[in-house]
Amino acid sequence: MENNSGIKKIALLTGGGDCPGLNAVIRAITKTAKNLYGWEVVGFRNGYKGLYEGDIVTLDEKSISGTLHRGGTILYSSNKTNLFKYPVEEDGKIVYKDYSDVGVKNIKDAGIDAVFIIGGDGTLTSARDFARKGVNIIAVPKTIDNDLASTDTTFGFTTAVDVATEALDRLHTTAQSHHRIMVLEVMGRYAGWIALHAGVGGGADAILIPEIPYDINIVAEKINKRKAAGKNFSIIVVGEGAKPKDGEVVVRDIVADSPDPIRLGGIGIKVASDLEQICGNEARATILGHLQRGGSPSATDRVLSTRYGVAAAELANSGKFGNMVTLTGDKMSYESLESVIGQKSKLVNPEGELAQAARAIGITFGDR
Repeated sequence: MENNSGIKKIALLTGGGDCPGLNAVIRAITKTAKNLYGWEVVGFRNGYKGLYEGDIVTLDEKSISGTLHRGGTILYSSNKTNLFKYPVEEDGKIVYKDYSDVGVKNIKDAGIDAVFIIGGDGTLTSARDFARKGVNIIAVPKTIDNDLASTDTTFGFTTAVDVATEALDRLHTTAQSHHRIMVLEVMGRYAGWIALHAGVGGGADAILIPEIPYDINIVAEKINKRKAAGKNFSIIVVGEGAKPKDGEVVVRDIVADSPDPIRLGGIGIKVASDLEQICGNEARATILGHLQRGGSPSATDRVLSTRYGVAAAELANSGKFGNMVTLTGDKMSYESLESVIGQKSKLVNPEGELAQAARAIGITFGDR
């Protein structure tokens, strides 16, 4: 395939939280850029911080060798740096200034023709803003939560589900041995995709997700019915954004200088404590946390990440800048960053096929 874009040099940047498959995307873009188009490839290290500091590293066959199966990102990341709202100290106070022109200048000074930005909402919002300033941007969506409305599936999601499912397998044996209620809290923020898929795949008795506020007494009723049938243990999966009816989400922390300051966490401990009081069984909570985001990506995510990377390079070669690569059905496509940013999150449909399948096999969502 010919170089039809006039591009000679591209840069890659990863921002926000790490995610299984990031290195596979970096590898795919780099390989496609070199094999098909003959482009020079570099990367900005540490996300937008590296763009601000001009921290550039060469990406070639040597640097990407052996990265397909590696978790994390070889370019590193920053989930706080926003060049459009950069914190600086003046007269003993922190004020925020727009230093995006520094990033634009560093791109131009390095002779970079296009920048590939891989990240989630905050990272891609800045990507859109750089596109508005005339930078040739190609975006690749990244989140294990699978909650982006513009694409059917995001890389990293199946790995997170696999990790959570394996955790449930392990919790089953200890729960059964000690007649305990075992609660597994998983990531996902305000979307219950990880909890739903892992709960069905891991044989949970109850799945509590943000989209379906739960009644703890209904969950307890499920546990007591199992006890009456001679099953003296139960497995509960809880999405971190789940909340009781007439209740609120559990906030673990607030990080004031982050683009996404609210940190959820702790609902699993609350659910375990409530169920222990009602049902009488010992209850234990496991918060899976960053284990879902670390380690090697699944084979499915390696393939999907490769497809995203190749499609991103093809998009740039076609000159279709200011767009984000998407997966629609079984085909790679794209959508304008202007339309992507600000979209409502893709949430679990409580009446959807998978949720109904879960109910059909006896899983409760704590609502009825």
